[in-house]
Amino acid sequence: MLLLVGLGNPGLKYAANRHNIGFVTVEAIARRHGFGAWRRKFQSEVAEGSLGGTKVLALKPQTYMNDSGRAIGEAARFFHIAPDNIVVLHDELDLPLGKVRVKTGGGHAGHNGLRSIEAHIGPAFHRIRLGIGHPGEKALVHHYVLDDFTKAELALADDLVHAMAAEADLIGRADFATLQNRVHLALNPAPPRAAAKSGEIPATSKGRQ
Repeated sequence: MLLLVGLGNPGLKYAANRHNIGFVTVEAIARRHGFGAWRRKFQSEVAEGSLGGTKVLALKPQTYMNDSGRAIGEAARFFHIAPDNIVVLHDELDLPLGKVRVKTGGGHAGHNGLRSIEAHIGPAFHRIRLGIGHPGEKALVHHYVLDDFTKAELALADDLVHAMAAEADLIGRADFATLQNRVHLALNPAPPRAAAKSGEIPATSKGRQ
C-alpha cells in the first residue's frame, strides 16, 4: 500500500492558503481517480483508491501543519507502511509557482510539516515539492505561506493541481521523473510548429523515411 499525504491546515480559514496546496492537490487526485469518500481516521481525513495499479490511502492530517508527523506515523504503523512507500505533497518556497520537483530523503529546509514527519518516521520518504514562490525576505515567509494565492497566481496554481491529478498514476508506479516532465510540459506547452510551405514534403511522409 502507498500512503499519499497532502500537507495543509484544516478549516475554511486556511483552505485557499499557499501552505495548503498539498491538501488541494491530494483532494484533486482522489476526485480524478475515483477514490472512496473521505472519512475520519488516524487524526486525519482519509480516502482509499488506486493509482497506476497500486492501492493507495490518501491522507490529509487534521493535526495542523506543524504536527503532521503524528497523524502520518499513526497511519504508517497501523498498515506497516515503510517510509519508501510514503509520498508527501507539500508547498515549496524555493521553487517558482507552477514548478514541481520530487525528492527522496534529505532535510526539511525549515518546513515545519516536514520537520514533524521526520521526527515520527525518519527522513526516507518521498516529497513532491509544489512550487509556490518566495516573498523575497525571510521575515515575510510566515505571512506569505498563510496568505491566499492572489488572483494573478490562482490560474497557474489551478493548472498545477490539475496537471498533478491528470498524471497521478505515475505516483503509483513511482515514476517520478516522468511525472515531473509531464507536469512541466502541461504547464509549458511547446509552441505550435509553423505550417509547411506549399510543395514541401511533410516530415511524416514516405519521402522522409
